[in-house]
Order: sequence, then structure tokens, then C-alpha cells
Amino acid sequence: MQEFDHIQSLWQSHSVEVKISSDEMLSQAKKEVAGIRTRSLLNIAGMIMSFAAIAALLIFFQFNSWATPAGLCIILLSIAISTFILYKDHTIISRNDFTQHPNDFLTQLKKYQLNKFTIYNKLYWFYAIALSVGFMFYFYEMLDNLSIWIQVGIAAFTIFWMALCATILRKSYLKREKERIDLLIEKFERISKQFIEQQ
Repeated sequence: MQEFDHIQSLWQSHSVEVKISSDEMLSQAKKEVAGIRTRSLLNIAGMIMSFAAIAALLIFFQFNSWATPAGLCIILLSIAISTFILYKDHTIISRNDFTQHPNDFLTQLKKYQLNKFTIYNKLYWFYAIALSVGFMFYFYEMLDNLSIWIQVGIAAFTIFWMALCATILRKSYLKREKERIDLLIEKFERISKQFIEQQ
């Protein structure tokens, strides 16, 4: 029994260090960076398609009230500003070749993370308020033709949807993105450290 305890204590005190080569880590990081870039491009493409659809609505349809085109213009302006900011954010992550300059890319990745959370914490409210005002103007004419219960239902659903997006959905998205980018930053710090050790 004493021998077993001795073997067990030796086994527990023995730590095995798993070392991943810098090539393997770069390969993993490359996939993750490609995923971030793809999601960023998809966000930008979605915003451009939304802009085009609303612009087509403004150009090809006739409205009786001045409020409807005014609302559509506010929506278009908020989408255009947000798309421009998303594009600038995308250029941060796609500017450097991380396989050649891990330290430079690490700096850019930290800047990207800071910008991302500034966008989703501060700019989100500008975007949400601008869209809400734009939709209020837009629906001024549209809701006038509907019964009072449908108007109340649409207004209640809009308020519910905006509150859901502003709280639960936005926070869960931010948490997921923060974890993903933190993990990527940690990988690049380890890659940079391995490069320094190899030199």
C-alpha cells in the first residue's frame, strides 16, 4: 500500500507540458482570423443589401406624406454611417499579414477588439435610436390605414424587439466575440513568444 501511495504521489507531481509548434498554432489562428474576416464581410454585405433595398423603396414608390420619405432617409443615413464604421473596423483586421508579422498583427487585433466593443456599446445606441426614429416616420403614413389594434400590436412588437436586441442579444453577442478574440490574442502572444525563443 505504501508503494502505491508513493507511485501515486510521483504521478501527481509529474506535470507534462504539451507544446504546440508555432506552425500548428499559426494554422489554427489562420482559420480563426479567416472566420472573423468572413463574418465582418458578411455584416458589411448585409448592410449594403439593406441600404440598396431601402433606397429602391424610396426611389420607386410614391408616398402621400412627407414623413415616409423622411423616415426612409433617416434609416438610410444610419445604415450608411454604420456600414462605413464596419468597413473601417474590417480594414483593421485585414490590413496585416499575420504569418509574417505576428507582433504587428497582435497590436492590430487588440485595436480591433477595442473598436468592436466601442461600436457595440456606444454606436449601437445611435444606430438603434436613428432606426427607431426613421421607422416612426415611415410608419406614420403606413399605420394610418390599419386598425388601432394592429397599430398597437406593431408598436408593441417594435418596442419588444428593440429592447431584446439592446439587452439579451447584444450582451450575448459581445460575450461570445470577446471570448473568441481573447483566445486569438492569447494564441498570438504565445506565437510571438515562441518566435522570440527560437531566435
